[in-house]
Parts: sequence; structure tokens; C-alpha cells
Amino acid sequence: MCGRYTLTASPEEVRELFSYIEQPNFPPRYNIAPTQPVALVKNEHGQRHFALARWGLVPAWVKDPASFTLLINARAETVLEKPSFKVAMRHRRCIIPATGFYEWQRTVSPKQPYYIEAQDGVPLAFAGLWETWSHPEGGEIDTAAMITVAANGDMAPIHHRMPALLHPDQFDDWLDTGSVMAREAVSFLKPAPDGVLRFTPVSTRVNSADHDDPDLIRETDPIAKTQSGNLTKAGRKPTKSRKNSGPAKASKDDDQLDLF
Repeated sequence: MCGRYTLTASPEEVRELFSYIEQPNFPPRYNIAPTQPVALVKNEHGQRHFALARWGLVPAWVKDPASFTLLINARAETVLEKPSFKVAMRHRRCIIPATGFYEWQRTVSPKQPYYIEAQDGVPLAFAGLWETWSHPEGGEIDTAAMITVAANGDMAPIHHRMPALLHPDQFDDWLDTGSVMAREAVSFLKPAPDGVLRFTPVSTRVNSADHDDPDLIRETDPIAKTQSGNLTKAGRKPTKSRKNSGPAKASKDDDQLDLF
């Protein structure tokens, strides 16, 4: 899953990549967390628009959002069938701009957070869904979730899921819910190719959503203790061989809602 991410690119850089008509001004954010407002790009009347939504999708049919599960991620494999997502997949697809995202390697203790960004530093485009929930007594709130896919080979040693990343060539078709059907759009949801992302071990300060500063994405010493208490580097299990065997793969039984 993806439970924290950043948007530190300048408003001009983001607008240039996503070509929406608004000219919003927003500060850099280094630790965007669920329930916070997130930026998204959507298509309305044939034009791309910048919008804000609460991270945590609430389908229109929900009666009480306070008692509804927080849906921050949608799995690509089931997005066409799940009642919470299938309508949005047909009618309300969006792009969530990001500069990078965090993931926690669970094979070490304490869990080691990594910051993941494009090798070339270009902003990322998460495939997302949005919905508008209307209160029975009046008032509306826009909410959103990002779509995840199975991890690629580079990501798998840290976590078994990753955000679905869209290429600029796919933006128009992904956003065009009028002409591009959901079953066609779901074909865009694939793991990113190996080699396009950079992985940096960072401080556990990112665990707290109260922290939001540039130090969160600075590289830190990745040495951590394993569950057995032995010291390892970058989450790697002790080995007698000098050959670097890489970190162990994360369990596929990870809870989708467990942030760390």
C-alpha cells in the first residue's frame, strides 16, 4: 500500500506536467497523510482541472462516513468489482501528483522507512479515483484514493505493493471516462519498470504526520536491528557470504491499512 507521500515540486512544475487550466499556489509538503487534503487532476468538460480532495475515498452510497473504513488505496486487481470503487473507476478517474512516496520495510525492527522517487527527479503521477459524498442535510466533500499494483522487482524487497504510476502518454485516456471504458483503462495499471525509481533509507521521523520538513527525505544510516536482535545494514539478514544478497522480501500477508 501507499500511506504517505510528498509533493515538493513547485506549482509551476506540476502545472507544466499535468496541463490543468488553474494556476494554484501551494507549499511543498513532505509528509502527506490519510484524511489530509490532497491535490488531484481530473477531466471535466474536456479540460483538465486542478482540485483538492480528502485522502480517503467515501462512496456516494455511504450513510455515515465516520463509521466507514478509510479507503486510502484501491487494488488494481479488484477495482472493477469492488462496490466501493467500481463506479468511480467508470466515471471518476483522476491523477494524484506526487514527488515521491514512502514505504516501510517490515522485515526489520523497527521498520525501516524508505523514500522512493523517480531517478530523473520528475514528478510522479499516481492513478487515482475520486468521489463526492453529499450529506443528507446539505454539504458535500470530495474524497480520493490512489490505486496500487503488485511491486516491481526493485520494490519487492521493501514491500509487495506500490502505487500505479501513469506515463504522460496515458494521462488523456486515463482521465477520459466518457470515451475510454474502465476495462480498457485498467490495462494502464501495471508495476513501474525496474530501474526508474530511486530508493533512499530515511528517518523514522516520517512515522509521525506531525513532522513535515525537508529532513524527512534526507538519507539516513539504514542500520537496524532484526527481530532476532542482530545488527544488519539496510535491513539485510546476516549472511556468511560477502556477496550482497539484498533485503528479504516483505510478507504478502501485510495488512493493507497498516501504515507502518
